[in-house]
Amino acid sequence: MQQRFLGGTGLRVSELCLGTMTFGGGADEAASHRMLDAFTEAGGTFIDTADIYGRGASEEILGRWLATRGNRDELVIATKVFGSMGEGGGNATGLSRKHLLTAVEGSLRRLGTDYIDLYQTHMWDVETPVEETLSTLDTLVRDGKVRYLGASSVAPSQLQKALDVARFRRWEPFVCLQPLYNLLSRELEWELLPLCETEGVGVIPWSPLQGGWLSGKYRRGMTAAPEGSREAAVQEQQGRESWRDRDTEETWRVVDAVLAVADETGRTPAQVALRWLLQRPGVTAPIVGARTLEQLTDNLGACGWELTPEQQARLTEAGDRPLPHPYDVLARPRERSRPARRPAPGPPS
Repeated sequence: MQQRFLGGTGLRVSELCLGTMTFGGGADEAASHRMLDAFTEAGGTFIDTADIYGRGASEEILGRWLATRGNRDELVIATKVFGSMGEGGGNATGLSRKHLLTAVEGSLRRLGTDYIDLYQTHMWDVETPVEETLSTLDTLVRDGKVRYLGASSVAPSQLQKALDVARFRRWEPFVCLQPLYNLLSRELEWELLPLCETEGVGVIPWSPLQGGWLSGKYRRGMTAAPEGSREAAVQEQQGRESWRDRDTEETWRVVDAVLAVADETGRTPAQVALRWLLQRPGVTAPIVGARTLEQLTDNLGACGWELTPEQQARLTEAGDRPLPHPYDVLARPRERSRPARRPAPGPPS
């Protein structure tokens, strides 16, 4: 597995990041540790969790695994903060100074480590002044409890504001964004991805397979989510009928393209969808999550090969959508021909 720099920093991370949302839920501790072993044996160094995953169980499972390792400094451990670890809200949630200082100590304790490599805000807090959040995060970096800062689930204007405030105050800035991005969810390309490229912010997309829709389980002609899939589980647990939102010609066009390229390359559909992301400009490391070692092994097969430019373009075009205004206008190339300028007046005679 190749190593890449995280945005404009000097921090090297593996080109795939292991997401641990299933740890303590879909995967028990033994299965979680087997996946961590397999990931690092394949050259993976970048691991992402959050204090809210399993109400802290994910961090605890990762922490017990870290305690058995002798290479902590070779690993890049990322976690996220925002959600409440207990019942209710109040000061047990959000990005206030009080909650941030309490939350980071809790994550450090559960992870069993002295520092967090990448500390990310899980979402934007509309109720807390951004200056309060950023000044507290800057203190955590200066105190050595955190090495780098990142954000997730923010609007372009919110990310730009945070970067500008940090620059003006000379505080540590966000150097990483964790957004939703895959062949079926391309809104990131409208503003956030160009912003990250301009500002030197690394991008680590979550849900690179769109909840399994790009894994090969879904085929044109299906009328319901396959049994045992994440989509079926969501419908059963939450009563949410999201199948209708995805059962569109636009979706099946992308699925068809992924399946076709998988046949051409001898790769699995999941590997093709992940490879497309790995070759997208501005993307540092897609976050792969798995419930089983077999799923993770399949995802790791996205490394070590490349899509041809024609295959990459075909997949991109399959996922293209008509842009809403004003993005449709802004995407038009500027005309190369310009009116001839009048010659500058010469010196007076």
